[in-house]
Amino acid sequence: MIDKNNKVLLGMSGGTDSSVAAILLMEAGYDVTGITFRFYEKDNNTEYLEDAAELCNRLGIRHIIHDVREKFSQYIIDYFIKEYMSGRTPVPCTLCNNYLKWPILEEIADREGIYHLATGHYVQKVLNDEYWHIACGEDPDKDQSFFLWGLPQHIMERMLLPLGCLTKNRVREIAAEKGFIKVAKKKDSLGVCFCPMDYRSFLKNNVKENIMPGFFYDEDNNIVGKHEGYPFYTIGQRRGLGIYMNKALFVKDIYPEENKIIISDNIKSLEKDEFILTDWNIINPDILLGKDDVIVKIRYRKQANRCTVTKNENGMLHVELHEPLASIAPGQAAAFYRNNIVLGGGIVK
Repeated sequence: MIDKNNKVLLGMSGGTDSSVAAILLMEAGYDVTGITFRFYEKDNNTEYLEDAAELCNRLGIRHIIHDVREKFSQYIIDYFIKEYMSGRTPVPCTLCNNYLKWPILEEIADREGIYHLATGHYVQKVLNDEYWHIACGEDPDKDQSFFLWGLPQHIMERMLLPLGCLTKNRVREIAAEKGFIKVAKKKDSLGVCFCPMDYRSFLKNNVKENIMPGFFYDEDNNIVGKHEGYPFYTIGQRRGLGIYMNKALFVKDIYPEENKIIISDNIKSLEKDEFILTDWNIINPDILLGKDDVIVKIRYRKQANRCTVTKNENGMLHVELHEPLASIAPGQAAAFYRNNIVLGGGIVK
């Protein structure tokens, strides 16, 4: 463990958030080093590297570029493809943050003799009964706490989160006030970084085997239409099915081996009152397991439900919902909260 000092390693994408984070950390008296990870470069576009280097140069801080494209491809992109090809719904941003981005940030900080780790995430952290927890950011539209339930204590202890108590509008104002007009006007990134708009096109271009059309079936096993291939659909999906009836239709089940998708016109038929989590992380079991006032979210910003969490005989987490919840898809992440503080999470089995 590095001795505590005033040095901080800041993940810098070249965007608005990490740029303002650098400004605020410097104003707070920290010795900032910016690091830009090369995770994925669509069409070999490296403009973001130039933007980050230019900003660090203007601020007079050291800048590091670290190439992790091979690891990112192996741990995130390959996982993303495999999950969809297994009929599951992947959560690449969750895995990237918990198992790649923050651990690599810590690894390089250790090597450089830097104690603090920072990013431009819109989250806060709190110390509760001697355990560090991620807490929701001040801006509900930008809060990213849902993605960080898997971080260990030794990383959270070292984290600095300068944007957690700010709104996005205020962050843009700060950039403009400091004279960084280009930074202030940068657009937010949307969706998954390596396929921001349509993951289906990404699968078509990157899956080795052919994705074949198949059939939609109703709950009585009658064919009701044709689909483009099971990986292009997720549990609970309503839009883009290509079936036109005078009622809403939802994807209920996916059977990859048969290239078969079950659809239903009854959202109630998609509801469950329990599910199982694997690959889980609990920060403090004493304040989560067996309690009846825990909130679970299975989607970013959506579907906050009361639940009770217990550990089953197989070492997995059993989540009992106090009210039924629709569209729980295998592969999704679930995050547990109380009073806007993250208690842990896991992956839906």
